[in-house]
Amino acid sequence: MIRFRSFRATLLTVLLAAVAATQIAIYTMVAFVNHREARREIETDLEAAAIAFERVSSDHVRQLAISATAVARDYAFRQNFFTFLEDAETLQSAMASARDRIDADLNAWVDLDGATITALPAAPDDLFAEIVLRADESEEARATGYIELDGELYVAAAVPIYAPTIVAWWVVGTRVDSTLASDLHAMTGVDVSFANTQGQITASSLEAPLREALTRQVPGLTMDDSTMQQLSLQEQSILVRVRPVPLDSGGHLLTLLQYSLHEKLAPSRRLGRLIFFVSLGGIAVAAILGAGLARRLSRPVQALAHHTQLIAAGDYTTRLELNRRDELGDLAHAFNAMSTGLAERDQVRDLLDKNVSPEVAAELMREGAALGGEEREVTILFADLRGFTTFAEDLPARDVVAQLNRYLDRMTAAIESAGGVIDKFIGDEIMALFGAPVSAPDCAHRALQAAQAMRSALAELNREFVAESLPPLAFGIGINSARVIAGNIGSHRRLNYSVIGDGVNLAARLQALTRREEFGTDLILSESTLIAARRHAPYPSRDLGKHLVKGRHEPVRIYTLGD
Repeated sequence: MIRFRSFRATLLTVLLAAVAATQIAIYTMVAFVNHREARREIETDLEAAAIAFERVSSDHVRQLAISATAVARDYAFRQNFFTFLEDAETLQSAMASARDRIDADLNAWVDLDGATITALPAAPDDLFAEIVLRADESEEARATGYIELDGELYVAAAVPIYAPTIVAWWVVGTRVDSTLASDLHAMTGVDVSFANTQGQITASSLEAPLREALTRQVPGLTMDDSTMQQLSLQEQSILVRVRPVPLDSGGHLLTLLQYSLHEKLAPSRRLGRLIFFVSLGGIAVAAILGAGLARRLSRPVQALAHHTQLIAAGDYTTRLELNRRDELGDLAHAFNAMSTGLAERDQVRDLLDKNVSPEVAAELMREGAALGGEEREVTILFADLRGFTTFAEDLPARDVVAQLNRYLDRMTAAIESAGGVIDKFIGDEIMALFGAPVSAPDCAHRALQAAQAMRSALAELNREFVAESLPPLAFGIGINSARVIAGNIGSHRRLNYSVIGDGVNLAARLQALTRREEFGTDLILSESTLIAARRHAPYPSRDLGKHLVKGRHEPVRIYTLGD
């Protein structure tokens, strides 16, 4: 299958193919109909020519018969006829005189037994026996038919000679020649040829080359006048109808009625050429109009594709300007509305990312902001600055906020690099979650990794502060692993994704224990956290013993990392 690289080429090709297919279909249909109608008209014309031949030949022979009858009834002719019978030479002279009087090509006097008395041209004794017999048996004492003599064909009539009864028969005839064929052609528009019993063309309205070509094909013709036969003569298709006519002399006269299919189709060929050139013109016009239409359609499509790329790249400010009132114009308006909607969505997403962690934002975008939560295993980390109040007293408020943001930014990066989620900032305190909202089987391990990263980040930040003549910072971190409720907490108008439960309170209490100097550490974790983390990595730790914490009736065993 052909594949195009542009919509314009595809549209133009489809349009031209449709126009070309339509024109070809029209041309083919017209050619088929013309060919069928041409054959039908030729068949009608051939039938009409056959009828005309019968009528013309009948008229000729009837006129001859009337003339011969009139002469035969003449008293002087009858007296001479009996006188001439005694002298053969004188009889021939009398026959020639009678022929001249009626202008016949064939003249024969035949006795009552059907034997030829005399004939011009000379004829066998029994040649006219059949037509004379039919004349004798008819009520009118007259008969007509076709006779072949010396290869020539005649249409003949037999009339009686009275004295006062019938004493002989006079057979008169006119030659079936090219003049007759030409007259029939002029009358009907159909070419006519006549063949004798040997299959030789004796007369024809065809020109000599076509006549010779037809003569060669006569033996192969079917003697059936009910169907047309198609021949190829001199590279022309000729439709032929063969009408065998019985001869009184024996055999058949073949009347060949021909019509050139090439000639009959000449008007349709002219029409076909006209259709062809009109089709070419139509295709050319379709190509011009199609190119314009394809360009008019492809440009907006290309603009839409380019605008889609801009949207994919995050450019929601560019507007697609298509001054059209059709569906493409509606699509452009829809694209612009989509750009506005995407810009608003990204603005909301950006605000979410800035106010909550990306994971929480994704959870809210995916699940929706519905109240409620689910129970899951998480690790909670609390980190609080030490001595920040004193730090803030020595600096302007703007600088305090700037330095606090630097601290929070470094801690956030350390937490998120370990897969943690910032739940909230509570002043200078950080609450982080591991295992929510995205489940993590190694949440305790991730929390300890984050704590160590926070230590390193704070050490680096303090080096910067010292270089800037700022006091260094210190923090305390408490970590606990427990099953809590995680989800959207708040009212229908304002929600906050967080976790609640006793495990959260314990993490906060552990962070508070880092203030006690007796422990000498900035990181305290629960026994549950240490056990869970050691499933993934060995963590050297120091047992700080069991201690009571606020809100608990039973002491809690706590640890810190390191020897």
